[in-house]
Amino acid sequence: MTAIGLDVADLSLVDAVDAMRKGDVSAVSLLEACLANLDAHEEAVNATIWVDKEAAFTAARAADARRAAGEPLGPLHGLPLAHKDMYYQAGRLSSCGSAIRRDFVPDYSATVIERLSAAGAYAFAGLNMAEFAQNGTGHNRHHGDCRNPWNLPYITGGSSSGSGAAVASRFTFAALGSDTGGSIRLPAAANGVSGIKPTQTRVSRYGVMPLSFSADNVGPLARTARDCARIMSVIAGHDPRDPTSAEMPVPDYEAGMTGDLRGIRIGMPSTYFLDEVDAPVRAAIETAASVLAGRGATIVPLTLPLMDAVATYAAVVSRVEGATIHAEWMRQRPQDFATHINARMFPGYAIPATYYVEALSRRGPILKAFASEVFSQVDLLVTPTIRTCLPTLATTDIDNGPPGTEQVALGISTNTRPFNYLGLPSMSIPCGFDPNGLPIGLQISGRPFAEAAVLQAADAYQHDTDWHARRPAIAAV
Repeated sequence: MTAIGLDVADLSLVDAVDAMRKGDVSAVSLLEACLANLDAHEEAVNATIWVDKEAAFTAARAADARRAAGEPLGPLHGLPLAHKDMYYQAGRLSSCGSAIRRDFVPDYSATVIERLSAAGAYAFAGLNMAEFAQNGTGHNRHHGDCRNPWNLPYITGGSSSGSGAAVASRFTFAALGSDTGGSIRLPAAANGVSGIKPTQTRVSRYGVMPLSFSADNVGPLARTARDCARIMSVIAGHDPRDPTSAEMPVPDYEAGMTGDLRGIRIGMPSTYFLDEVDAPVRAAIETAASVLAGRGATIVPLTLPLMDAVATYAAVVSRVEGATIHAEWMRQRPQDFATHINARMFPGYAIPATYYVEALSRRGPILKAFASEVFSQVDLLVTPTIRTCLPTLATTDIDNGPPGTEQVALGISTNTRPFNYLGLPSMSIPCGFDPNGLPIGLQISGRPFAEAAVLQAADAYQHDTDWHARRPAIAAV
């Protein structure tokens, strides 16, 4: 407890920074609060792969000393953060959730890690994740499955499973995830936190484990949309070390967070994203739309074009590129991959090159046609992040489950994958709970480089709801 009278780990990231600037909390107290929660609940949740407490306290004490000396403070000054264990940090483990890289220690750091450090934050842990970021459930045979803090037998979403679970469990104020087919938005939805996949190329991927050249994205998971905006303002922007990163200027993502959505048209697709949706999920999404309307938005029903092509081409691109990146290890060490990883990658070697080239060459025209037809009618789209109530780890265990288990597991990312192929910004925020007490996610998506509009709508929704502020009561194992 501190002068502000609560577990400071319950503060949002932005509120924690403000409290530190005012002297209500110290960097050391923020770290102590996070570590207390981690020590109490990590055995149940299994969200981390490594933790460096000694270095963390050194960094926290240095942050307090800089504030006491009156030095300029960055926008994330003194914040303890933890990240998916695939962000390279010089001299630190980066296992990528695998056996093959269990002892890999890079000699350079990811650009996003450097930018967070320059803004005053520091990393104290590497978070559990799907092996090589290749499942949407949280299973990991090498480091143990990550469990949902709201109801432990259920999935956390993936592949940034530890990132979602750690933020929800108050182990960290925010975490970087990666998103190739939904891997930020799925764990955000499953764990009841906020997470944004930016426009393809908006954030540098230098020093980040690759999965798919054409679909990988870097982004944050945090408590609130405003927290995500603060981190995006730090990590977005061109990086000379990543020639694919966009050279567009980075806006002030927090500036538009007024809660006012007047003049904003929000589309609710009647097809694809609501196909076979569970009733509690549909009800939560419809209620969320009414909240947005109450903030001034106009809700527009619409039918989306080209979704069958988008879904098909997205699968081709991700399978071929993933298989290519892992080809040498697949030849030399196939036994070191989980069964479901082999099952995902081996078919990638059988896809004809002509199919892959077709999927890439059609991407631009499909995006142009999609944007022309959809974004001439609306500014944003809202859909369920996950169509169904969350399944359990047992019913999505492809390696050990009966035939058909893989279809349940793959279905989790049906609503997120299209936005990776299209390269559009897309965010998940919590909007309710299912009958098992597990969170439901609202997905908000926009036109290219419209992260500010996506974040504005998410923040407006969070003005009138408290789903994002709720904390799981984690049961003991």
